[in-house]
Amino acid sequence: MGYIDLHVHSSASDGTLTPSQVVQLAVSQKLEAIALTDHDTADGIPEAMDAARGAGLELIPGIELSCEYYGKEIHILGLFIHPDEPAFAAEIRSLLEIRTRRNLEMLRRFQEAGFSITLQDLQAGNPNTVITRAHFARVLTEKGYASSMDQAFKKYLRYGGPYCMRKERITPEHALKILRDNHAFPSLAHIMQYKLSWEENEKLISDLKKSGLMGLEVYHSSHHQGQIPRLQQLAAHYGLLPTGGSDFHGANKPDIQIGIGRGNLRLSYGLLTDIKKCAL
Repeated sequence: MGYIDLHVHSSASDGTLTPSQVVQLAVSQKLEAIALTDHDTADGIPEAMDAARGAGLELIPGIELSCEYYGKEIHILGLFIHPDEPAFAAEIRSLLEIRTRRNLEMLRRFQEAGFSITLQDLQAGNPNTVITRAHFARVLTEKGYASSMDQAFKKYLRYGGPYCMRKERITPEHALKILRDNHAFPSLAHIMQYKLSWEENEKLISDLKKSGLMGLEVYHSSHHQGQIPRLQQLAAHYGLLPTGGSDFHGANKPDIQIGIGRGNLRLSYGLLTDIKKCAL
């Protein structure tokens, strides 16, 4: 069996490759399966599914939902979503409306401060893209307001700063209900990015397990080898299946490559086999 990547982004949210280009790249890297998990949108899935058909790649429809846990933003992946299910589609439209309101307010604040930024700049030729802070960082860098995307985030895009108000977020319980009602497989994404203590990590996992969490993203580009055994233990203790992925974003995260992350992420198809037993 080949390798897989269960956390991938396209230009439908804050990746730089179109869904079909993501599929082509995955095929060129000889991956056996990928999950397209764009932020709060499933709009890229039809294109990706069409591109994967007949290409020798298994395309798993997915999503990454943003939510808030005790004032901290966390992300929950949904694998094997059913994007056309009416109740699910309505929930996702609501999330996109929240994002749109915030993005337009951020844009207004930048423009009032004299920044030469337009909505068209942020969309970069794709009016259907789900705009994130990465889009603002890219434009700020391209127009010379920051020397790099990293500097743009630090200088202009801190949550609670003058240009980047905290966004409305749903609760993890709500996110998990959206996914479980859709018969999807929910997994907590990149837990080490939340900068919690191990005790806080365990409480987070325990709380979400009670609300329907089924997986834990044990393997991720931001998780180093010393953390993985502890995460494996936590997953086993709480009866969660391990998931994993690169969190590929194309040029927006140029050091992360599809399928291998920062170079050593190699996930066996067996990981997906176990998930399928619960999800399908």
